[in-house]
Amino acid sequence: MENKGLLVVSFGTSYPETRKKNIEHIERLLSGAFPDRKFYHAYTSGMIRRKLRERDQILIPGVAEAVQAALDDGVRDLLVQPTHIMNGIENDQMKEDVRRFADQFDRIAFGAPLISSTEDQFAVIEALMEELPSLSDQEALVFMGHGSTHYANTLYAALDYAFKQAGHPNVYMGTVEAYPDARAVLEQLGKKNIRRVYLTPFMLVAGDHACNDLAGEDEDSWNSLFKARGYETCCILKGLGEYDDICDLYIRHARQALLQP
Repeated sequence: MENKGLLVVSFGTSYPETRKKNIEHIERLLSGAFPDRKFYHAYTSGMIRRKLRERDQILIPGVAEAVQAALDDGVRDLLVQPTHIMNGIENDQMKEDVRRFADQFDRIAFGAPLISSTEDQFAVIEALMEELPSLSDQEALVFMGHGSTHYANTLYAALDYAFKQAGHPNVYMGTVEAYPDARAVLEQLGKKNIRRVYLTPFMLVAGDHACNDLAGEDEDSWNSLFKARGYETCCILKGLGEYDDICDLYIRHARQALLQP
């Protein structure tokens, strides 16, 4: 263990309960999967790190701080596993931050985010649908993803298609900050005889977006928008990090990274 390290990188959350259920859950499982590596973690969100420090006196390092700590401990073989959903802005920036230290390590291996291939898409779908409610012809399940200006945002539309190809015609994928948005999903639902809609986040943690943009009482929350269209709604506030099979995919990506030359 003396020169091997594992760095788990997350965007972060300021919600204590969902941090424990999701991020810390994944961190424990990853650390347990690589007992020969000294564990480190980092949050990419400076805003969340600052809030945790000022409100809760919890100190979570940024990526550069965590990598420097590993170097100071004598780590020269570093495995970096992000808990990001896709190869988007956060993941690109994380890699850039780590690579600034590349000449000080013998090896740096990057595990892939949750979904980096078509195979990953269908593995995620299987993992989620095993635990989420079975749907009748008059029920739908709608996921709220984050959304991004990054070209990787096309993943959400691909997932919507993949859910249907996998035999789940009443499952829809939307995003809170990009396309497809809630109105696009509502337009699709309007073509079917749907009465009840389950709403759940497609995000690592059920944090601010899930509690407010998805399940909040404001008129522009998804819960309110769907109710206003006459649907009975049920919000499932469960982050992806709470699903053990999803966590297993992160572990698989980390192991695959170590097999690369």
